[in-house]
Parts: sequence; structure tokens; C-alpha cells
Amino acid sequence: MTQWLDFETIKNRVPMTAVLDHYRIRDLRPSGRDHLRGRCPLHSGEGRETFHVDTAEQVFHCFSCQAGGSVLDLVVAIEGCGLRRAAERLSSWSGASAAKVEPCSLPVKATVTKKREFTAALPFRLRGVDLHHPYLRMRGIAEATAREFGIGYYDGPGLMHNRLVIPIENQFGTLVGYCGRALDGSEPRYRFPPRFPKSQFLFNFHRAAAANAPQVIVVEGFFDCLKVHQAGFPFVVAIMGSALSEQQLRMLVHSFRRIRLMLDGDAAGRNATAFIATRLTQHAPVEVIQLPDATQPDQLTPSQIRELLNRRISS
Repeated sequence: MTQWLDFETIKNRVPMTAVLDHYRIRDLRPSGRDHLRGRCPLHSGEGRETFHVDTAEQVFHCFSCQAGGSVLDLVVAIEGCGLRRAAERLSSWSGASAAKVEPCSLPVKATVTKKREFTAALPFRLRGVDLHHPYLRMRGIAEATAREFGIGYYDGPGLMHNRLVIPIENQFGTLVGYCGRALDGSEPRYRFPPRFPKSQFLFNFHRAAAANAPQVIVVEGFFDCLKVHQAGFPFVVAIMGSALSEQQLRMLVHSFRRIRLMLDGDAAGRNATAFIATRLTQHAPVEVIQLPDATQPDQLTPSQIRELLNRRISS
């Protein structure tokens, strides 16, 4: 019978600096307390400072190739091995016990969940983001909204080069990733980092929850959310598409008493509305807000949004 490795114990016992030293990654320079930065050792990519390490939090992230995570993830990336093999290597280097336990003591599901949290969290923000780009004004996004959400044009190196970057935060307001919106017609129109688990998050959830409102407005896209928020309804979230995942559903029904769906007025949006409303109705009261045909929330003026929502929210 295969025995189980206590990944969490091994991660906590082996410092990130020990892994860097083992692989002779020594050209990183200090950048503030508990931080290192330099050229990425994983893809030898452009930029001398794309690779960042937080030695206190025991995480790393490359803003070019988007690799990131814990000491285990770093070994996996360097060695090209699996998670178990990486844990065995870390254990042997440190002289620490592999800490083998029975499956009932440490379920695999719990270990994987913790790994995802480390992988998703970003300890640094992109610098030099232009919050005054003309595209924002064209889409009707006020400067105050762009500043609050941290949305702007980024011309630095990496995956988000020459795109409008949209920070995505988890339910605690911690940055977990960026989505880049193309401004020149290139594909994909919206770019997420590879394997980014967007179905685990709801855009603007932490602000919506902080509004302490009994209801939440659910829209599809980033700009839909921004325009509704800007119109005076901070309790709005975006599902970042037209599908609602099980985790997103749990976040909604656990945090709000009533749910109002305001998806796009096209065929795909109406189909998604019918399907999502059926699922949500099993857990909470749901109201569908119908938009005019072929209309998206971000195409409405603030007064139109307020007229559409106020008569329902006040009822």
C-alpha cells in the first residue's frame, strides 16, 4: 500500500532559500524586507527582475512566465517531476522526516486545496499600470473606479504586455491574478495566466460582501461589474463568463440572502440565466433582471442601470 507524504510539514521545514541555494540560484538581489528578485531561473526569459521571492511567506512568482507557488512548486518546475517526487527530494535534502501518515490523517483533497491557494496568490503587483488610458474613458470607466480596482494599461514585459490589466482578488481581497484585455483586436480578447482557476473566484466579491447588503447582483463580465458598481451598486460580482461553478455558487448563497441575475441580453446570456437561476433557486431567492435584446450591462448609462435596478432592489 502506498504511504502518504505530509506535504504541508515538508513545505514548512524547508526554507525557500535552501531550495534556491541547492539549485545554485544565487543571482537574486534583495528588494525590501524578506523579498528577492531577479531573472527567472525557470524560463530564462526577458527582464532582469521578473522573478520574485517572498522568503517570509515561502512563495515565488514570475511575472513573465506566470510560474509561482511554494517550495514544492519550485522543485516541480525545475525538475519537471511530480508533486510526490518533489516532496521526497525536499525531505531528503533537509534531513527531515518524510512524515508518512495514513490517508485518513491527511486527505489528498485537503493537500491539493492548500497547494492551489499558494499557487493562486500573488505577493506582488504589476508596476507602472496606466490608470488614465483613453480606452477606459471610451468604455465609460471613471478615473476613481479605475483607481479603486487598479485597472489600467500595462506596457511592461510578460504575458500581459500591451494589455489592459484587471486585477482579480479572492474573497479576502488578496490579489490572485491578472486578466489582460487586448486593445488592438488580437486574440484572445481576454487573457488569463495558464491554468488560472477563474472558476474559484468571483470578481469584486470582497467589495460586494463588505457592502453588508442582503442582496447581490450577478453579471457576466468585468466591465459589466465596473459599470454597475460605478452606478452606485457596490454589491455586484462578475462570474467572468456565462457559467457558474459550484464554488462560485457556494460563495453566493453563503454570503447573500437574495441573488439578482443580470446577465447579457443575447441568446447565450438568456440560456445561461435560465440554467443558473434554476440551480440557485434551490438555495436562495433569485430574481432575473431582463435586459433589452442584444444588450449588455456595460452598454447602459448609469441612469439606465439605476432605473433598471432601483425598482427591484427597493421592492
